[in-house]
Amino acid sequence: MTAAHDAPASDARTAVVTGASSGIGAATARRLAAAGFHVVLTARRKDRIEALAGELTAAGHRATAQVLDVTDRAAVDDFARGLGSCAVLVNNAGGALGADPVATGDPEDWRRMYESNVLGTLHVTQALLPALTASGDGTVVVLSSTAGHATYEGGAGYVAAKHGQHVLAETLRLEIVGTPVRVIEVAPGMVKTDEFATTRFRGDTAKAAKVYEGVARPLTADDVAETIEWAVTRPSHVNVDLLVLRPRAQASNTKVHREL
Repeated sequence: MTAAHDAPASDARTAVVTGASSGIGAATARRLAAAGFHVVLTARRKDRIEALAGELTAAGHRATAQVLDVTDRAAVDDFARGLGSCAVLVNNAGGALGADPVATGDPEDWRRMYESNVLGTLHVTQALLPALTASGDGTVVVLSSTAGHATYEGGAGYVAAKHGQHVLAETLRLEIVGTPVRVIEVAPGMVKTDEFATTRFRGDTAKAAKVYEGVARPLTADDVAETIEWAVTRPSHVNVDLLVLRPRAQASNTKVHREL
């Protein structure tokens, strides 16, 4: 753990957020910290998560930064051994690469998306499940996507990965019923963040902008983070199995109202 930031107080429940360096992950970390959790920020970009941890501690919250690549199982296991207690896990790390049809899609893009979205979620969930169970009141959040529930042209690689993540969450819920751990899936539709579409289109900001062109109000990272906070802070006996959220302008993955 990064020594520059406070360790959790004895009465602070620990929440781990993966992919916390930007977007929904960073917004969720801010929300959970303000809700009273000791937030452990994980991501590959050390400078980003350390800056966010500093921001949160300066605001009087408790935050720890830990560099972590969720696709590296040995690193995930080391992280879990050093964590101690854990009450909430938010599996946010992942993302999309490319928008090519199946016929010409790059298998390397498919592999990377599967590793980050599905295997990353699997690695961290497996590693932290004992601590979540031992907490007596644990919560696993899987941040999937509406792509995990319906397909669209040009999205097969990402859709396949998000379907895998959805099935992981659904199956885990069946397998651990009767234990003191909830499994919550939050599936956002169109969310406008600084990096998601730009990363998908390999830095092509013009292509990224077209995703949101004419959409009056796409979801924001904080809209999704507020939803995650709400789901996590329901009474212990209440499980939000699946929560799909979209902007009002989006009726489905392929039906979006644009004011052009």
